[in-house]
Amino acid sequence: MRLGVDLTTLDELDALLRREWFRHFVFAEAELAHADGLSGTRRAEFLAGRFSAKEAVLKVLGRGLFQGVAPHDIAITRAAGGAPCVTLSATAAGAAAEAGISGVSVSITHKRDLVAAVAVGW
Repeated sequence: MRLGVDLTTLDELDALLRREWFRHFVFAEAELAHADGLSGTRRAEFLAGRFSAKEAVLKVLGRGLFQGVAPHDIAITRAAGGAPCVTLSATAAGAAAEAGISGVSVSITHKRDLVAAVAVGW
């Protein structure tokens, strides 16, 4: 079992989220589609939560942000009950196989301007 934790502030990503290349490098299409349906602060909170969750998953995989795994290959969607659900594809799936990780689960929490995520891999 492996554990990854990340903490992000909402304003940490402000400038980067205005850059289209960053949005497509970091977020999966399903995440961007969901974010586009949200407004203002809720959109920023949602994307910061997904970013923090991806950072936590990368730690589970034993990688950093620019160490061979494209963050958009880690999709954080919602299960039927609303809980976050992790899907690894392409570079992320390969890194998981190399690390002996067969599954990953995440939890995301928001409080004021802070977003925290915890990922567990097994």
